[in-house]
Amino acid sequence: MSERLRESPEKGRGGVGRYALAVVPLAVFLVIAGTAGKMLYDQDFNGKSTSEIPSALIGTKAPDLELPALEGAGVPALTSEVLAGKLTLVNVFASWCVPCRQEHPILKELAKDPRLTVVAINYKDTTENALKFLGELGNPYSAIGVDPNGKAAIDWGVYGIPESYLVDAGGTIVYKRVGPFDALSLEKGLYPAIEKALAKG
Repeated sequence: MSERLRESPEKGRGGVGRYALAVVPLAVFLVIAGTAGKMLYDQDFNGKSTSEIPSALIGTKAPDLELPALEGAGVPALTSEVLAGKLTLVNVFASWCVPCRQEHPILKELAKDPRLTVVAINYKDTTENALKFLGELGNPYSAIGVDPNGKAAIDWGVYGIPESYLVDAGGTIVYKRVGPFDALSLEKGLYPAIEKALAKG
């Protein structure tokens, strides 16, 4: 009888341990579900895009650019001098990138905005394919730099293409977009960033 009484507390502690182990996965699930829910809420009600990934480069000087021109495109090479003193959108694209094709009409419209210069880094592409891409869809870029091995993209912290960086007149990255532009990302992301950069002078 006394031995059974001594064993009961131990069994009770074992039960609590098993209960705690069962609760841990539930707690992890609730954290993940809460985070996903907040992202969806921000996207649907606050206009935030899950494609707008924070970058460590925002607020810092843009990396130097000394990329050769895309021969046959009829525009100059992409260098740091091209960006100097102008509000510039640096777009990273490739002919093999399907979302790049989707956003291209928007880039053509952005290129008409007198407040903005649109330039490009052609990422891991061939000259022939890049020229064919621009020949089919039009060329919104005032300068194109060729990045065949992706070194410049690494310097810029490229996550996935298409990817775009807004660089202010002082050479500071003020906005980053991963993925193709759409109406929502323009309204809630790029346009406010342009206005803010221009307000700062």
